[in-house]
Amino acid sequence: MNDLPDLYPGFATRRLKTTGAEIQARVGGSGPPLVLLHGYPQTHVCWHKIAGELARHATLVIPDLRGYGASSCPLSTLATDPDHEVYSKRAMARDIRDVMAALGHSRFMVAGHDRGARVAYRLALDHPEVVTKLMPLDILPTIDVWDGWRWQAAINSYHWSFLAQPASLPETLIAANPASYVDHTLASWTMTKSLAAFAPRALQHYRAALLAPERIHAVCEDYRAGATYDRLADAASRDAGAKISIPTLHLWSSDYLAKGTATSLDVWRRWAPGVIGAEIRSGHFLMEENPADTLAALLPFITADAAG
Repeated sequence: MNDLPDLYPGFATRRLKTTGAEIQARVGGSGPPLVLLHGYPQTHVCWHKIAGELARHATLVIPDLRGYGASSCPLSTLATDPDHEVYSKRAMARDIRDVMAALGHSRFMVAGHDRGARVAYRLALDHPEVVTKLMPLDILPTIDVWDGWRWQAAINSYHWSFLAQPASLPETLIAANPASYVDHTLASWTMTKSLAAFAPRALQHYRAALLAPERIHAVCEDYRAGATYDRLADAASRDAGAKISIPTLHLWSSDYLAKGTATSLDVWRRWAPGVIGAEIRSGHFLMEENPADTLAALLPFITADAAG
């Protein structure tokens, strides 16, 4: 991965050990700490269009989640754990807590897109003492997705069930042509159904991220965890009446999440009663399809009462 283009010039590269993983992160900017978490099938690179401006207002920590990008894969190829805890959002949330502690940040803001948003809200639920502001982008909580599964979701979000199939069915099929699989997935979730929104240098990262067999396996384990451990963890939190009380901003896309769930803010209110939000005109990849509006929505929330 070292020969890939650098989309964060001037940012430091840090590699930090956590419980069960080694996380690589780019660090830059100044101001209160803000973690930016990517989703599937992407890496930390997905924030590159707005990171420069965000870095003027916050100290950014932009990691690759375990199993993604340049971070380590805790499980070897095709190995698994019975309850899929290793790639659970709880384990990934601990990674982020440990990374931030190692960097000297005891409390911080966290924004996440897609799978990264699932890590972000689990972090807020499990470790509320460390999160000052939460920004989940273009998702509903995992338990709500599974509980709301209907025929349209099964078609449009087939990857949820496909990637969660037992090893090695999805791994074998993806490995036949991983670059084509990544390109299809990215394009199909955009507003234009094309790769036009993605910088060629960013696409190099996304394609490279699924070349190694252990990384294909890692993303499948991520989704296996989503269907099992993560779903059950969410159900337990919901049944216990857990609420996210910190300031929360939910952004959703007009042409992806809103197409299936026009009331995503109402869903989030059940978890974070004080949540505010806005729709961004885009497909699923808000930060790359519509960076201007995404940044305009994030900045006032990030900078509000920054001194506190």
